[in-house]
Amino acid sequence: MGTRVLILGGGFGGYYAARQLERHAPADTQITLINNTNYLTYAPLLPGAAAGTLDPRHVVVPLREHFKRTALRVGWVTDGDPKEQVIHVDMMSGRQATFGYDQLIVALGSVARTFPVPGLVEHGVGFKTIEEATKLRNRIIHNLELAEGLDDPFERRAFLSYAFVGGGYAGLEGMAELADFAHAALKHYPRCQQAGLKFTLIDIAPRIMPEIQEPLADFTMNILGKRGIDFRLETSVKEVRDDAVVLSTDEVLPCRTLVWTAGVKASPVGSQLGLECDRGRIVVDSTLRAKGFDNVWALGDVAAVPDPAKPGLPCPPTAQHAIRQGTLLGKNVIEVLKGGQPKPFTFKTLGSFADLGHHQAVANLMGVKVKGFLAWVIARSYHLAWMPGLDRKARLVADWVVQFLFPRDLAEMNRIGHTPALDQPALPAAPPKAQLQASPAPPPVPGNARGLEDRPAADGASGSDTGSGSGEAQPSGSDTESR
Repeated sequence: MGTRVLILGGGFGGYYAARQLERHAPADTQITLINNTNYLTYAPLLPGAAAGTLDPRHVVVPLREHFKRTALRVGWVTDGDPKEQVIHVDMMSGRQATFGYDQLIVALGSVARTFPVPGLVEHGVGFKTIEEATKLRNRIIHNLELAEGLDDPFERRAFLSYAFVGGGYAGLEGMAELADFAHAALKHYPRCQQAGLKFTLIDIAPRIMPEIQEPLADFTMNILGKRGIDFRLETSVKEVRDDAVVLSTDEVLPCRTLVWTAGVKASPVGSQLGLECDRGRIVVDSTLRAKGFDNVWALGDVAAVPDPAKPGLPCPPTAQHAIRQGTLLGKNVIEVLKGGQPKPFTFKTLGSFADLGHHQAVANLMGVKVKGFLAWVIARSYHLAWMPGLDRKARLVADWVVQFLFPRDLAEMNRIGHTPALDQPALPAAPPKAQLQASPAPPPVPGNARGLEDRPAADGASGSDTGSGSGEAQPSGSDTESR
């Protein structure tokens, strides 16, 4: 019987580790990957999926189509015992299973980082999974349709207002793309045009995107400001209501949709595996080997991998790091199986970028500032190069071409996959009247004339290795970490 290699998580880190093992591991090596979906999400393209410029199916990579030797099992990792060399998993069938291993690779990724803000979990929407991106697109259309039928201007305004919390790449890219989509759709809703759309970005930091040079951040604010997007910097969220967001300044923003993009943290399942953790991230050495165990490895957002660029600090939770770590870890496991020595992780961040829509972007490429159309071309080219599979690349190109030639589709697809019983009407009943009642207008403020719990992301066994984006030019993810 050959060596059993068990991989937890099918994000970028787990995927590239598995591909490396498939290519070069001894023929009798048994490779198993556990993930809570059968696909990898290319997270940097989620804004495009949310804005309707990309088909949601084209920003995910079906794992089974790319694996030749790896056995994929869909389930949720619950805990493990490294001394007994076992991992416990809740399978999608509902039963519990135990997986043994000789070599373990932990690539569980990250989950949304939340704070104890009243109403946040109940009313906030994340922006880390394909499900959340699709939900936001449908909500914009739904709100436009709903607001078009309302007579009360104040009530209509709340349905046409959106707040994004987090001034990093995820918040800025998501807001820019969704604002473009909403404004393009607005011309079909004459009554909504009277009220107009309102997008607000909220961040506690003094400026947006602290990972890049200040001139690029200023350029971004100028570009988005001209599109009507408001910024509330050095401001936090005090409370989230069904129809409003209360800020730390006591300003009340009428708003029916709050998008939470205020960073990520390591999957909490990582701390249930019997391994030493530091602030929730598994402690590993420079070869990605977990402390205290010769046959356990960890990488990506769930691991505190020493950063070669910043001694004493862990690598930021970005896809560019997860990809390189996955490739190296696969090689290191193979070396160990052959009796060799693993090599240290030496990759240093090459840069980052943010796509701002309208053929505009900003990029920091190894200290070189790039902005405007050239940065946008670099961003698109980069995504095309790193998207796995020729078929996926072709689908991206096709979607981008269609985007240039035709307007975006305004069909609301909220009910796909939720079919009624055979004896029920095809259309849902009207929402309760109380849900649509307008709240009283907020009092003037001096100086001013669901859940988001630690739920698993969609492309890891209990999280995601997509981290904050996709490689050298990271566009989406953590709002506090370098991309």
